[in-house]
Amino acid sequence: MSKQKRFFLQEDQIPTQWYNIQADMVTKPMPPLNPATKQPLKPEDLYPIFAEELSRQELDQTHQWIDIPDAVREMYAYYRSTPLVRAYGLEKALDTPAHIYFKNESVSPVGSHKLNSALPQAYYCKQQGVTNITTETGAGQWGCALSYAAKVFGLEAAVYQVKISYEQKPYRRSIMQTYGAQVTASPSMSTRAGKDILTREPNCQGSLGTAISEAIELALNTPNCKYTLGSVLSHVALHQTIIGLEAEKQMEMAGEYPDTIIACFGGGSNFAGIAFPFMRHNILEGKTTRFIAAEPASCPKLTRGVFQYDFGDEAGYTPLLPMFTLGHNFMPANIHAGGLRYHGAGVIVSQLLKDKYMEAVDIKQLDSFEAGMLFSRAEGIIPAPESCHAIAATINEAKRCKETGESKVILFNLSGHGLIDMSAYDQYLSGSLQNYVVSDEDVQRNISQLEKVI
Repeated sequence: MSKQKRFFLQEDQIPTQWYNIQADMVTKPMPPLNPATKQPLKPEDLYPIFAEELSRQELDQTHQWIDIPDAVREMYAYYRSTPLVRAYGLEKALDTPAHIYFKNESVSPVGSHKLNSALPQAYYCKQQGVTNITTETGAGQWGCALSYAAKVFGLEAAVYQVKISYEQKPYRRSIMQTYGAQVTASPSMSTRAGKDILTREPNCQGSLGTAISEAIELALNTPNCKYTLGSVLSHVALHQTIIGLEAEKQMEMAGEYPDTIIACFGGGSNFAGIAFPFMRHNILEGKTTRFIAAEPASCPKLTRGVFQYDFGDEAGYTPLLPMFTLGHNFMPANIHAGGLRYHGAGVIVSQLLKDKYMEAVDIKQLDSFEAGMLFSRAEGIIPAPESCHAIAATINEAKRCKETGESKVILFNLSGHGLIDMSAYDQYLSGSLQNYVVSDEDVQRNISQLEKVI
């Protein structure tokens, strides 16, 4: 009898609530601050930018479980549950005694995990009577998800895409436009934030921090419009826990429990999604699962940044957030993992890292693509450049198991597929793809500038 490779939940087994880890954290995250008064924010302080329900979810440190609206759950059923997959092919390729599983979020309609939060954010905006929403996107996964979710709930969407990704990944731009969104390369001349940046640096290729500034500015200056965000914020992490909550049930079906959980890391959304539901057992029950965030060596906020209050965007429109950061003016190298090119980490993840509930590793671009190539040949799925970082970290852990002879259970999140990223693979295969590692001098210089600003 063949070994079972994929594990699915029936539609009636899809979770009906999201998990709010803030309610269980021993040390609660420090509050976001009003940059003018330095006072902690209340939910109503966020109403000019975000939908009211999202603002309440953002600062909720009390309720452990948040009900998923029926309309959102109905849309989840279009693609959830996503499969939990035993990576027998990868295990064989590595000749490791480790048992490797991955949660395949690439099967969503937009090809990544981002739809898990785009749908509720669009829903809450629609319920409030909002007609227009804005957002930023790097590689385009979030922009595609938000564009689709906006169309589902009858909203108009405007997306600022980081210019380097706008140029590197034209088909993601096409997908957003196919769903009906207006897409603008950032920085642009359509906002004051964009004009200021282009005045200082005419050839600026953009960053997520820059695109966030432009999207917020447009939302604040457009009637009946709200801003939405694809990562970093606590309500985004909340929505993504659907991933780990499903994986818990599926790992039980497989008869195993993860010793190590790994995900790539930009601002924290897919890491939070796979990790937080399992992490609650470490917090509440004393389990000892390791949680590893895999970030790019060119944007190492977790491994080399500092923990302090910083803006979430370059222009300083956002509240001050307590985070591990390289400074909101940090301009990452033009790696193909555009979704990981963000200067800071989410508030919740930053506190959990500070409290040593998780750890982080940095991965060089060439190492990530080498891992992606191995995975694609072993499992048949071409992963997104972002997900390649998680795969590289998983391979490193599996190799350690081979050295020690331990049969550890490793679970990683395959956050998206790479079928629209083939130009990056072309560069890797031709030998023209570069490694980018930020120097200690550049890190310290940017952080010292941050200290002067804050």
